[in-house]
Amino acid sequence: MDFEAHDAPEIYLPRSPGRMRQGVGLDLSEQAQGEIIGAARNESPITGLTHNFYRYPARFSPILVGALIEALTAPGDLVFDPFMGGGTTLVEGAARGRHAIGSDISTLATFVSRVKTTALDSRAKVAVCEWLKAVSVEINMQRPEPAFATWAEAGYFKHLDNPRRWRVRKALAQSVESAERIGHLDAEALARCIILRTAQWALDGRKTFPSLRQFRERLNAFGQTMLESADAFTRSVEERGGSARCLNQSVVGIEHNDAVRDLSPPRLILTSPPYPGVHVLYHRWQVDGGKETGTPFFIANALDGSGGSYYTMGDRKRPGLESYFSQLREGLKSLVCISDERTIFAQVVAFSQPQWQLKAYLDVAAEVGLSEYFLPTLMGSGDGRLWRHVPNRKWYADQKGRTPGAQEVVLFHRLAAL
Repeated sequence: MDFEAHDAPEIYLPRSPGRMRQGVGLDLSEQAQGEIIGAARNESPITGLTHNFYRYPARFSPILVGALIEALTAPGDLVFDPFMGGGTTLVEGAARGRHAIGSDISTLATFVSRVKTTALDSRAKVAVCEWLKAVSVEINMQRPEPAFATWAEAGYFKHLDNPRRWRVRKALAQSVESAERIGHLDAEALARCIILRTAQWALDGRKTFPSLRQFRERLNAFGQTMLESADAFTRSVEERGGSARCLNQSVVGIEHNDAVRDLSPPRLILTSPPYPGVHVLYHRWQVDGGKETGTPFFIANALDGSGGSYYTMGDRKRPGLESYFSQLREGLKSLVCISDERTIFAQVVAFSQPQWQLKAYLDVAAEVGLSEYFLPTLMGSGDGRLWRHVPNRKWYADQKGRTPGAQEVVLFHRLAAL
């Protein structure tokens, strides 16, 4: 097969043309490389299994993740994602018979990932079905709105007191109160996730807000679809013997966590870390022209103790992004500690100012003892790396067309030879 470099902007090309020709290629068949490249360039909407339980910002492509897992691991291998976000790596890994572990500093990300990777038993499914029947009746504007005073005082309902949004606020509060009475932890978590998905549809970035009837209808529709998706994921895990575990902690120091330390080194570290200089609102929804609300944490019953820069590894406006690259360095050091010579690092990254940020990123990786690898079929053209365009991400929007941040690159590394 013949492959050419794809959509690599000229600004990314190395200063020395010979640099990439001297790189080391991954030991993969042409077929495996072709499947990875095809998956990277696939711009199909995200779908399948539990991937649409919640529209987590900067969602990983499950098609690309699945192709990388199939090409770089075998059933039973350990796959680790230190920036798991919405849990795409864990869902695909567990459903494909791998043992997947993920970590994230966000309590919201941890909640979403746990729900998406929970194999539901029959009792939980029945409990969610019964709740869906009851909640439509319990959402009633004639009934009082549950107070949730502690959450309200902490600001988790901020900007939802507008007269245009009070019905949605009341409906989601009544839904959460109803979910709390289910009496089954897994069922309650899925019910909360159904509410989370519905409230995100109803509030986040909306100029017009749904009626009460529309909210009920969408809650039920999401609920039915998510139950079916959870069932499909459960069957895949049971048939193929996969597993998933979610940790709520930073990648820095992950080598000291017993859940990771006591395992064999991961065969694949597959992740999409925060992008240097690219603003992504991981922890808030936007209502009424960009006003931020922390309501998703309330729905998930998860406290949020940090600001946006915490989730993006630093203030994107600081010259040089010192905080970002400092935290990247410490995170990669921890990942090196849990890896061995067989571990492959696959990172999907984009840059706000690629003219210097790509080099800085690669320099940090080299500092901690990682060597860059390439797909052999791409080494003869462009910069030798696998680039992909990311469609339809609102935080990349630019009236002038494609922006640097809309170009992601798949970087491969392994431990440098001693």
